[in-house]
Amino acid sequence: MSLVIPGRNCAQTLEKCLNSVVPLLERGELEEILFVDDGSTDKTAEIARRYPVQVIKGTGSGPGAARNLGWRQAQGASIWFIDSDCVAEPDTLQKLLPHLNDPDVAGVGGSYANLYPDSLLATLIHEEIVARHRRMPQEVNFLGGFNVLYRHAVLDELNGFDESETNGPGAAGAEDCDFSFRAVRSKHRLHFEFNSHVGHHHPRNLWRYMQTQARHGYYRILLHLRHPEEIGGDSYAGFSDYLQPPLAALSVATLPVTVFDGGWLVSSVFALLQLLLQIPMTLRLIWQSDLRMLAFPAFGFIRAYFRLAGMVPGVWSVWRPGSKPKHSSPEAKSCKLVNE
Repeated sequence: MSLVIPGRNCAQTLEKCLNSVVPLLERGELEEILFVDDGSTDKTAEIARRYPVQVIKGTGSGPGAARNLGWRQAQGASIWFIDSDCVAEPDTLQKLLPHLNDPDVAGVGGSYANLYPDSLLATLIHEEIVARHRRMPQEVNFLGGFNVLYRHAVLDELNGFDESETNGPGAAGAEDCDFSFRAVRSKHRLHFEFNSHVGHHHPRNLWRYMQTQARHGYYRILLHLRHPEEIGGDSYAGFSDYLQPPLAALSVATLPVTVFDGGWLVSSVFALLQLLLQIPMTLRLIWQSDLRMLAFPAFGFIRAYFRLAGMVPGVWSVWRPGSKPKHSSPEAKSCKLVNE
């Protein structure tokens, strides 16, 4: 069993991450830990070398390429991936392992714990993720890369994670989602284990979080060109999630009618529908958390427009004059509408 941790400029979180997993190495639950330093310019590599881990120099090409560097040098028959801003709980790995007793299961992923419970933004993000995770069945078609265990042979068969759609150092694309879709399409089974948790440093800066959501919108376009069969929703996100950016687009597109023709109702109706789509999740969050979740409708409403802002250049990158058409291919070295 090997653990691969990709990271770039993660000096603030890496020590906590490594402190949580090195005991597993000492107890023999892990054969090795490989940390892929993806072009850091801070003290990340220096911190990693203080621990009994193999430090691999990455190319600064993003998390997909970093994960690939790690698992291809790993010796274990199974590869556990966590992110450098995550802190594994003592039984995180043990909760995942039983699923691989079934030889037909190619991979299994887990959930999050919140390391910033006093932050409203971090808690909104976390509680929404957990609400989605609670609804996920055991057998899924999507697994996040922050806490996931794959068989080495399956990673090799599918040529690993996407490296073609990242956007430079530290960029987060959709490589984990793409790999899940390709695995299922290749007739592999994926499981989800809600009780396997890694603590996560969820974002606390609203502007930076929204910028990340714009990037996710960009990669969502590229992802679904490769996997059009998933446009209606996957194990994590449903149809109503995918409906929000188009409604945001319609509310923006009809603004000229509002401004020049006095047709205020047209744009407002689309914006109102987009806002109403936040209500079911808000009610679930209040039920599972507290009244702070009343802030979720405004949070989700604004986020839809930032995702739209990323989708527009995503569409342009595909359909601009002279661009090469992108298509879905099981053999491609391929590319969540996620919340982070």
